[in-house]
Amino acid sequence: MKQLLIIGFVWPEPTSTAAGSRMLQLINIFIEAKYTITFVSTAAKNNQSYNLDNLGIKSINIELNNSNFDKLLLEINPSIVLFDRYLTEEQFGWRVDDFCPNAIKILDTEDLHFLRYARQLAIKKNTNNLEKYLINDITLREIASIYRCDLTLIISKYEEKLLLEKFNINAAILIYLPFLIDTNDFFINIKSPSFTERKNFMTIGNFKHEPNYQAVINLKNNIWPLIKAKIPSAEMHVYGSYVTEKVLQLQNKKDGFYIKGWIESAKTAFENSRVCLAPIQFGAGLKGKLFDAMVFGTPSVTTSIGAESMHNNLPWNGFIEDSNKIFAEKAIELYTNEGVWKESQQHGYTILKACYSKEKYSKEFLSYIKRIELNFQLHRTNNFMGTMLKHHTLKSTKFMSKWIEEKNKK
Repeated sequence: MKQLLIIGFVWPEPTSTAAGSRMLQLINIFIEAKYTITFVSTAAKNNQSYNLDNLGIKSINIELNNSNFDKLLLEINPSIVLFDRYLTEEQFGWRVDDFCPNAIKILDTEDLHFLRYARQLAIKKNTNNLEKYLINDITLREIASIYRCDLTLIISKYEEKLLLEKFNINAAILIYLPFLIDTNDFFINIKSPSFTERKNFMTIGNFKHEPNYQAVINLKNNIWPLIKAKIPSAEMHVYGSYVTEKVLQLQNKKDGFYIKGWIESAKTAFENSRVCLAPIQFGAGLKGKLFDAMVFGTPSVTTSIGAESMHNNLPWNGFIEDSNKIFAEKAIELYTNEGVWKESQQHGYTILKACYSKEKYSKEFLSYIKRIELNFQLHRTNNFMGTMLKHHTLKSTKFMSKWIEEKNKK
């Protein structure tokens, strides 16, 4: 039986984060390919953590800077190690190299953290000059992690192009793997409440993620007042986990702006609402809320950053607008015009079928892993930069970790 070890930055929370849903999609690919899976993480579980036992997956809590992990590696002897974000590769990659040198190392970026950070800096500095902030400390760390792995999963075509053209990453160590949906099953069983059965606006996203919080502030201060003035009966429902006091303070019942917090079923939130609003000002990767909006038949209005790499230039599931004033106007149109709403919903279904086929992308992913297995040494030899980085930069990480471990024993 093939062994897969997943080192999670956190335990998957599919009802709270797009990253959690993404991780479960990856897990299901490997389950269908008959892998035995062990999931480990240094994080603590919470009420939203998915019960991996339901999938027959062994889950183990591990510690940083602890050689017990080395023993676990030898015990599992994985053929593949999947790192959840570059941070886990930094922490545990050198241990995998030492104790399982023949394991294929795969990095799931989720999205490019350095790109999101650069865009956030540009917004704070009120400039469109992204280039000025694109190379930062996170850039150096994340790209080094990409090189040290045998394969990196890229969720966005924009990010793939950026890595290939701006940073000259070897295409052989990258693979595009977006969100996935079983399109055959989806289009057989598709059922969604009608325009008249829905009411109100919604948005969703965990509030630990800064782009979500800033988008809600933008919505409340700049967009919702314009919508409310034209549709006085409408309400804005804001869903998301990790609601803090500063988030709760955004609620204004008089203006119909409600902070609903975490909801167990995103499906319920979307299908009860007529329009999803996502005025995202910065970020990276694919936006889980906009993918879910299409899945649950809820047209959306978002920004160019929100829709980036999500629709392959097909007509959007609603409207894409960067001006707050026009954003509000399009939200009103979508909410009040049943014909435009129905057409937008169909656009969403077309995008899902064209861009997110599980059948297509999971097959390509598993085939690529097979090719690496068959040409393992050549694949690594051709990634000279990765070999060099493992030789030099990880030495400091390795010995710092060992020093901390010895210090902790005292």
